[in-house]
Amino acid sequence: MGHAFTYVTFDLLNRAWRDAGIDVSYTQNVTDVDDPLLERATATGVDWRDLAQDQTDLFREDMTALRVIPPDAYVGAVESIPGVVALIERLAEAGYVYQVDDEYPDWYFTTNRAEGFGDVSSYDRETMLEVFAERGGDPDRTGKRDALDCLVWRMARVGEPSWDSALGRGRPGWHVECTAIALETLGESFDVQGGGSDLIFPHHEMCAAEGVAATGEPFAKAYVHVAMVGLDGEKMSKSKGNLVLVSRLREQGVDPMAIRLVLLSHHHLAEWSWTDADLDANIARLARWRAAVSGPTSVDAAQTVMAVRAAVADDLHADGALEAIDAWAAASGVVDEDSDGARDTIRTLVDGLLGVAL
Repeated sequence: MGHAFTYVTFDLLNRAWRDAGIDVSYTQNVTDVDDPLLERATATGVDWRDLAQDQTDLFREDMTALRVIPPDAYVGAVESIPGVVALIERLAEAGYVYQVDDEYPDWYFTTNRAEGFGDVSSYDRETMLEVFAERGGDPDRTGKRDALDCLVWRMARVGEPSWDSALGRGRPGWHVECTAIALETLGESFDVQGGGSDLIFPHHEMCAAEGVAATGEPFAKAYVHVAMVGLDGEKMSKSKGNLVLVSRLREQGVDPMAIRLVLLSHHHLAEWSWTDADLDANIARLARWRAAVSGPTSVDAAQTVMAVRAAVADDLHADGALEAIDAWAAASGVVDEDSDGARDTIRTLVDGLLGVAL
């Protein structure tokens, strides 16, 4: 559900920009090869390619059900390899990458040479080292020039997928994949990079450093990080086995629009926990809205449209937008006159800006 919260948040941003008449170019990356995927493939006995395709298909089915507008570019790590290699070669020419001298001469990016390194997270070095170790980094790897240098090309290991390249046979590191995909699809500087708050460091920090080192330009002009989602007050995680899955709820017959309303009812910067009570409340909310746009009303929609747009423009406060629709629906239910124009306006507003089909 944390992933769904992230993608619905950025779908809201996408819709808000489009509602304002802005042309949007939107890219999503797909990590279809990495250590966690390979570990799961080994544990389950499923070929890693089949597992990656299965998970990608499931994700896209969930996003379609939640009415998340598809990106213009949907790029997998594997298909990005030629661009990754070209980017690493570009960084090598500028002196930003090096190989460690051991059995596996992996390639690393020299973070402390990158202009603005640390600006995304504003973490001090001690915090960086702690978080780096927790989130896939290898601060203790022998041969590195600095503990915070990040892997950009992992040389081939027995039993792991790998590809031939000018850097040697291997596969790309996580951060450089996203950097290469963004530069290729969005250009050397773009408006927003976003994701869950767990991506602030090292992922977005490293992406930005590599982008600046390669181009001399700011990578993203702004970063938006979505808060974590828990379950009944506890952190959701695979290790705890307490994940709430969109696909599982859909299998149980839950309307995806009710799920989307739950996600929209929480501001993207505030941590929250999924509860059955929250879902039930938004199932009821969805029913009230659908009843309001199907029955008679003489309540004007103009003020509601303004309130919804103002709430979304105020740092994506969709929760305020939902309250504005709640107020319109409540007022609409106590009159006997018909006003198809108002009902159609609200239906279009909720569909187009909030992404909820009534």
